[in-house]
Parts: sequence; structure tokens; C-alpha cells
Amino acid sequence: MYRNPIGTLIRISRSIMISTYQPPVHRGLTKLDRSLFVTKVPLCVVKFPDPRNISLFSKQFNQCILRVPRIPHVIKLQDNRTDSDEQKPLAYDNKVITKGVLLTDSIQCPDQVNEKLPEEAVQFLKDTEAEILPYNYTLDYNYWKAEDILRSVLPEEFLDETPTGFTMTGHVAHLNLRKEFKPYDALIGQVILDKNKKIECVVDKVSSIATKFRTFPMKVIAGRTDSLVVEQKESDCIFKFDFSKVYWNSRLHTEHDRLVSQYFKPGEVVCDVFAGVGPFAVPAGKKDVIVLANDLNPESFKYLEENIKRNKVELFVKPFNLDGAVFIKKCPQLLQDLIESHEGGNIILPIKVSNRHRKKQKKQDEQSNLPETPTTSPQPTAPKVIQIPNEISHFVMNLPDSAIDFLGSFVGLYFESPNVNRKMPWIHVHCFEKYENDEDPSMEELYARVHSRILNSMGTTQDVLPFETLSFQLVRKVSPTKPMFCVSFKLPKKLST
Repeated sequence: MYRNPIGTLIRISRSIMISTYQPPVHRGLTKLDRSLFVTKVPLCVVKFPDPRNISLFSKQFNQCILRVPRIPHVIKLQDNRTDSDEQKPLAYDNKVITKGVLLTDSIQCPDQVNEKLPEEAVQFLKDTEAEILPYNYTLDYNYWKAEDILRSVLPEEFLDETPTGFTMTGHVAHLNLRKEFKPYDALIGQVILDKNKKIECVVDKVSSIATKFRTFPMKVIAGRTDSLVVEQKESDCIFKFDFSKVYWNSRLHTEHDRLVSQYFKPGEVVCDVFAGVGPFAVPAGKKDVIVLANDLNPESFKYLEENIKRNKVELFVKPFNLDGAVFIKKCPQLLQDLIESHEGGNIILPIKVSNRHRKKQKKQDEQSNLPETPTTSPQPTAPKVIQIPNEISHFVMNLPDSAIDFLGSFVGLYFESPNVNRKMPWIHVHCFEKYENDEDPSMEELYARVHSRILNSMGTTQDVLPFETLSFQLVRKVSPTKPMFCVSFKLPKKLST
């Protein structure tokens, strides 16, 4: 009698897995029907009189048991039925749950056991008086991943790029579906909603960003439609905003952290020209950085104010609702106004009393009339004082589509208050540098193009702002031909006065 070696069993099992464990195909489905995704896999289960042999068999003959992701090889037997009404369900034995071991899926009926299992395994089953039973394992919609379901319903010509990728912001998943997937948007959205428990709403970008506030029209394709107001945790802060009315990009988290940690120092002044709802400003404020935060969008400004209060950085972050160019020109005066609004130009932080100290103090007060009352450890009594500096250390310009166009506003920034000893601020400008599909420019070429655009916007030359003084950071690639950069440089004194 011929016996397949164990290695052959594995190859057979994998080939079966490719077809058997895929969901039923329903091409062209546009509305999700979960009941369509049910299939039964014919298997065999081993029932041992002595349940201790379950683990022994599984360890000694692990190549002979079912090894499929997310399907356990040890199962309860009392709930399984075959399609035959004559087959009685296996039941409790003295109220103890009966379990069994599923054999490799290359064995689909008990008659195949002697042929396909190694002699040692067959002998073990005989010695332990094991019973081999047919078993139909039911797979339903809950078993498959989102990609599996979508690949079974979308037209075959679309399967090279299944649209399962999304960006999650709070409880909202944001997709950017290509036009060929638009007819299936409700189905795609529902599958993604079902397969991601933290998501409550799925939206699709309807068209490109076209407004001056960098918002885009969106369509709710699955889930709750009552509100797109989300709460997003980032950089140890909580941000609240209406995702449909402000600009937010969760993929910029690393960039937010990079600037705050690498450049901003406690006690410095930072001017955030396009602050949005505060992803740069609020974390910087938590670091005791003084921030003048501005955004033209009234909705962004509203949530910026709320996020400042929510994260308790009111002492350090001051919000403004101005045009970016106007804000840049006003920043020196806004800083002076801030200094004058504080006595002595100082920010005085309230004394922080720890809960531990409060408890000790309460206990001491309760024992104050007793002799030899133990004293508590000294708590700081002097508040922390931070002097607001007269100089701006950094400008942040996170509006990559058009931030370079605002650089001309820095020319003559300190014309009315020249100071030869003044330290020039850093400018961190974010920008795209898109190129054509038939191009293949090097990073150096892209840097040179950005440098040229900066010079043109500021009306200056290489002599005043040399290329070598610019620092380039590739933030991300929006598309293969659309990289986003952050360019950092110090404002030349020749341009500021």
C-alpha cells in the first residue's frame, strides 16, 4: 500500500487551502449580503476515548493535523452535524465537553486515513481506540478578512489593487477610491467597517482638495452619518475637530513630532502660520514653548481654541484667526503685545501639588493636635517663572500646496524695528514638488527646484540665501511623483530689514 510522506501532505494541504479557504465568488455585487459568504469544508476529526491523547497526538504527529490560520485544530464535537439527518450530533459525556482533533485537509473522509497518514500515526490511532468521524467545518463572513471578501466580489480586472487601505482619524476611516471603484463604494465601506471594530464611519474623498481651507468634499459610504466630529490622540494630546470642515492628516504625526522635538526648545517663541487645529502648536505648548498659532479657517480656529483649553496649554499657546501673510507681518507686534500683557513679561506657572502631598497634608492636618506629629516632605512653594523672549525663534508653515507663496511676507519683517544683534528665526516651510510621470529626477534635482521657487518667492538670489544653508527633509510621498518636503533655513538678515 502506498503512503504519501509527510512533506507531500503539507504540499497537498497548501494547494487545497488556496481554493478551499477562499470565500464564495459573487462578481459584480454592489450591496453586501453576508449570507452569501458561507462555505463548508469537508474534514475528518479524531475522537479519543481518553482526552489526554489529544495533546499527545497533536505533538507527535503535528504534520497530520489541520494547520490553517484562524481555524483551531482542537474543536468541540457536540455541536457538529453532517448534512445527513440520520447522523446524530455528538453530545456531552456526563456533562463534560467532548473534544476532537481535526486532521489535515488532504483527508476528507475516514476511508482516506490509512492511505494518507504515516504508519506510526495510524498505529497510534488504533492503539488508543480512536474514532475517525466526518466533520464539516463551516466558514462564514466573519472568518475572512476584508481583502478576501472584496477580491471575491469586485470585477477581476480590478483585483491587482484591492481598495482596503485607509487612514483612520478618530472613529472615521478615510478612503480615496479611484473612479472605477466608486460604484462599489457602499460595499467596500461596509466590509471595512465590519472588519475594523474601532471604526464607526467610513468616508470616501469625492474630489480633490479645492478650497482655500484645504478641505475636500466627502461622502459617508458606511456607518454612522450623524457626526464627523472626532477625537484624535497624538503626541500625548487629544484633538477634537470636525473632520469634514478642517484639514487633518494623521500621516503627518511623525513630522509633527520631529519639529517639536528637534527644533523647539522650552521658553522659545514659535509662530505657527497655518496651525490648523493645533498638531504643532499644542504639543509644543506642553513642552513650555510659547506659540502664536494662527489659522484662517474659522472652523479650524474654533477647534484650535478648544484644543488649547482641552490640553491645558492656555498659558503658552495664543490663537489667531488671520490670513497667513497678514499674520507673518504682524508677528513681531503680536509678540510685543503678548509680553506687555504679562506682568514683567513673565509667564508664571501655578504650583503643582501632587496627590501624594495632598494626602500627607490632610493626614497632618487631622493629627495637628496630637504630640509629635510627623512632618510631610517639603513641597515646592515658589512658582516656575518663564520670561517671554523678545525674539521669535521659529516660523512653521505647514501648507504644502502653497506655503512657498507666502515667503515674500518675510521680506522686511523687522524693517520698523532693526536690531543688528537680533537673532534671525528659523523658517520651516512645507511644500510639494510634483514632477511628470516620464521624469526621473534625483533628490538633488528636486531640492534645486524647491530652492529656486523659494528664491523667486522671496525675490532674492543664491548669494543671499545659498543652497547650502537649506536643510531638506522628505516628509512623505503623496504619490510616486509628488513628494512632500520640509525645508528649514534661517531668515537672512539682508531680507528682514
